[in-house]
Amino acid sequence: MRKQLLLGLGLVSALLVSVQASAQKFEQLAKTPQMGWNSWNTFGCNVDEKMIRAMADAMVTSGMKAAGYEYINIDDCWHGERDKNGFIQADKKHFPSGMKALADYVHAKGLKLGIYSDAGNTTCAGRPGSRGHEYQDALTYASWGIDYVKYDWCDTQDINPKSAYATMRDAIHKAGRPMLFSICEWGDNQPWEWAQDVGHSWRTTGDIYPCWNCEHNHGSWSSFGVLPILDKQAGLRKYAGPGHWNDMDMMEVGNGMTEEEDRAHFSLWAFMASPLIAGNDLRNMSDTTRAILTHKETIAINQDKLGIQAMKWIDEGDLEIYIKPLEKGHYAVLFLNRADDAMDYRFDWSFHYMKDDISKHEIFFDKQAFNWRNIWNGETGSTKEVLNIKVPAHGVVVLRLSPR
Repeated sequence: MRKQLLLGLGLVSALLVSVQASAQKFEQLAKTPQMGWNSWNTFGCNVDEKMIRAMADAMVTSGMKAAGYEYINIDDCWHGERDKNGFIQADKKHFPSGMKALADYVHAKGLKLGIYSDAGNTTCAGRPGSRGHEYQDALTYASWGIDYVKYDWCDTQDINPKSAYATMRDAIHKAGRPMLFSICEWGDNQPWEWAQDVGHSWRTTGDIYPCWNCEHNHGSWSSFGVLPILDKQAGLRKYAGPGHWNDMDMMEVGNGMTEEEDRAHFSLWAFMASPLIAGNDLRNMSDTTRAILTHKETIAINQDKLGIQAMKWIDEGDLEIYIKPLEKGHYAVLFLNRADDAMDYRFDWSFHYMKDDISKHEIFFDKQAFNWRNIWNGETGSTKEVLNIKVPAHGVVVLRLSPR
C-alpha cells in the first residue's frame, strides 16, 4: 500500500512539473450536446451506489439509452474525506463498493459515469472541493474510470474563474482519460467568452426550478423557471457549436410541471442546443414523461451535426418563433406561446424572410418552398400554404421543414 501511495504521489508530482501551455480539453467529446441524467434535481444529497446502479438499469430498460442518453452523473455529496496524502475518497457509508466498482457496473450497461467537484475549498453542500488538489482529483477520477466531470463554483472567493477552470482542464488532460468537462460557473463571469477551449459546456444561468415562469429566491441567490432561463440566452448563440455548448442546466421534465410545459421545456432545450441532462427519477417516470424525454424527432433536432443554436426569428410578445438550421437544407421552427391561454395563430410563410448572420443561412419563403411536419402530432403541410395552428398555453408547436 505504501509503495502504491508513493507511486501515486510521484505521478502527481510529475504531472505538476510537466504541465505545458499546450494542455487542452479532449476535443473529440461533445461534438453534439451531451445527453444523460444527473442526480441533483430529484435527490440532492441523498445519493448512494444502490440508487445510481438502479438509475443505470432504468436508463437502459426505459429506452433512454436507445434514444441517445449515455451519462449517469452523480452530483454533490458523494464525497468522503481526503486521506492523509490528500487523495479524495468516496463516502464509505453510501458508496461502500467504491467508485471503481460503480463505474464498472455503469460501463457494463453500455453507459458512462459522471462525477462532481468544485473549484473552491468546499462544494456547494460543504464537501471537499478540488482547490489545490486538481491534479490529484483528476488522476483519481481517471483511475476510477470516470467519464464526465461537472465542476461547480461555490466557496471561490478571490479565485479567478478562467485560471481555476483551466487548471482542472489541464489536470484532466494530463490524467490521460477522456472526460467531458462541464463548467458549472452559473454565467457569473461570462464563460461563453473564454471557456470554448476550456470546457465542453458551460452553464449560462443559476440553477433551474420546476416552474414555467418564476424566480425562486433563496436569499443570496435565485433559481429560475423555463422562461427566465430561455430569456437569459439572448446574445449567446454565437458562442455555441460542436464541442462547446451553452448549458441551460439539467431538465425538470417529469418533476411537477404540466405535460404541455414539459413538452415545451424539452423542445426549447433541444432547439437551443443545450445539453439534454434529465433530472427526474428514471425508475418510476410516467409514460408521458418517458415519451417526452425519448422523443426521437426532438432529440434529432438537438443532436443535429451542424450544431447551430436556434435563433429567435420573430417576437410578437406572448408568441415567439424560433428557427434552427439543420443538416441537408432542413430547418426546425418552433412556435412558443408564453401566455396562460391557448392561441390561434395564422402564419403566411410567403410574407416572411429569414436571414441568420451567424450561421449564414437565408430563406426567401416566397421563392423557396418547404414541406413541413409537426413533430409532436404528425400533421404535414407545405409553406406554399398559409399555416393555421393552435399553440397551447405554456406550450409549443414544432415543425421540421424539408426542401421540396
